Amino acid sequence: MATELITRARAGDEEAFRELTEPHRHELQVHCYRMLGSFQDAEDALQDTLLAAWQGIQKFEARASIRTWLYRIATNRCLNALRAASRRPAKEWAVPGIEPPEPTRLSEVVWLEPFPDALLEGAIDVPLGPEARYEQTEAISLAFVTALQVLPPRQLAVLILRDVLGFHANEVADMLDSTVGSVNSALKRARAGLQHHLPPTGEHEPPPAPGSPSEQALVEKFVRAYGSGDVDALVALLTDDVRVSMPPIPLEYQGRDVVARFYAAVVRRDRTYDLVPTRANGQLALAAYLRAPTGVRHGTGLLVLTVTGDRIRGITRFDNSVLPSFGLPRSLPD
Repeated sequence: MATELITRARAGDEEAFRELTEPHRHELQVHCYRMLGSFQDAEDALQDTLLAAWQGIQKFEARASIRTWLYRIATNRCLNALRAASRRPAKEWAVPGIEPPEPTRLSEVVWLEPFPDALLEGAIDVPLGPEARYEQTEAISLAFVTALQVLPPRQLAVLILRDVLGFHANEVADMLDSTVGSVNSALKRARAGLQHHLPPTGEHEPPPAPGSPSEQALVEKFVRAYGSGDVDALVALLTDDVRVSMPPIPLEYQGRDVVARFYAAVVRRDRTYDLVPTRANGQLALAAYLRAPTGVRHGTGLLVLTVTGDRIRGITRFDNSVLPSFGLPRSLPD
């Protein structure tokens, strides 16, 4: 069947080409997202990949599978995008009347965007090669994707292809027009760099199962505290080492005392929020809508929670530009 589809696609049959590539579309989108850290950039890279594959299908020699060939194209399109260095710029804090405290640090990855869980179905449940070291769910988490973004582009590509997807070293060398020795050297450096930037996880409990009573209880407490501006109740839900970030604003806060000062400045009882649950990067997420005096609720952003046990150890706040990717409106009626 694949041979017949390839023959038809080479002859210009667009439907045959779609049948060949559609089964791999979602996993390629996730691959581009891991490479680029941005949902919108991943969408663009995916479209570039499919266009390049269509234009190059006549040269496909079937020495590797269609899937491997597509990963080669996608990886190189992403590397081209990284070399172009046209990333989303940082934004300054611009909330009228609110002055945040001094941050713990400034984030290096201001272009980070969340990935909707609705698009993960069939995208991370894919056959992995024997070299894979990470669970697919772990390798889509915000912490993992953020750590990837700090790696040099070629190391980034090698680590994803080898340790996340499990391709053999010789396959990766062929994808990157490199040698096995060069791939192995890049992988060694990438592993060291990744571990340096990943937060420690050994002492943390796993999060509650999605949709479980424990998760629902935590959501209800968070919605009640954040929605009403109850800073004490909100801080009580956080771990001692909690981290708050807000790309594309580079400010980061780490530690419950520092985070408490941040939320004391920005979460107020005179500002009422409605929170709409969703999921991003395999994690809990809530779209925040600020209620205006007219009753209309304006979307202010998306909060993605990193949970351990019954506590929150990370809150990443994205601006309202990401809401449409989750099928959420910019505003809600009264």
